[in-house]
Amino acid sequence: MNHLTRNDYAGALRLLARVERQTGDESRFAHAVVQALHDYVAAELTTLSVCDLQTGHRQVVGLPGMRLGSDEIACFDQHFFEHPLVRHHGFDGGLLTRRISDLVSRHDFQHSALYADYYRRIGLEYAIAMPLFKDKRTLASVVLNRRGLDFDEHDRERLDLLRPHLAFLYRQAHQAVAPPAADAPSSYWPVVLDISACRLTQRETEVMHWLACGKTDADIAALLAISPRTVQKHLEHVYVKLGVETRTAAVMRALAIHDHPMVQV
Repeated sequence: MNHLTRNDYAGALRLLARVERQTGDESRFAHAVVQALHDYVAAELTTLSVCDLQTGHRQVVGLPGMRLGSDEIACFDQHFFEHPLVRHHGFDGGLLTRRISDLVSRHDFQHSALYADYYRRIGLEYAIAMPLFKDKRTLASVVLNRRGLDFDEHDRERLDLLRPHLAFLYRQAHQAVAPPAADAPSSYWPVVLDISACRLTQRETEVMHWLACGKTDADIAALLAISPRTVQKHLEHVYVKLGVETRTAAVMRALAIHDHPMVQV
């Protein structure tokens, strides 16, 4: 069930505009994402967690005064391969935002060594992870933690609304320009947009579809057998028709119209 509102879409657009400006610098982008998501969904601890799936170690970017210490990170690493979210996103092919409670019962989690040694130590018992990047060695996710009250379905939907677009910006920030193999699982929503109300041409709609799937201009050009410059011209026309200025804003506006065709956002 979709619990998203017009305000959720508007807030997502503002957040994306805020972090998009930082994609030229990897460190600034990481800190901007953590700060923006901490402001977007209430949590006691918000981090960007970069996991090495081969060694079982992770690096963590957090906010000043709310970072995990080296002892806590080492404790997490001891149970790295047991973590439900690491297993789900890192090894089982999960692509969407998930809570620990989506994957394991509260009883089983609270009786696990991971909970006893790590979560009890940091005083936080609920977590939700939004994966941004995954290859054979690396899993990068934004992880939010709470005490007292689990994240609800509205929280999960709001985060998953952002996920494909933040994943795209993450790849930009890390200069991951190589397109995925045709048969590789996509890190983005494979959506078919119904945005006929925007009066886009058929080719503009095709460009928007592939843009929403996280493709670059070069990817779209190859898929549609046109030049990257032609893709850019189509996008310029799309921006005018949607009333936006950036590609991420265009995708968010298109998704909002797709989900709520009678709502002007």
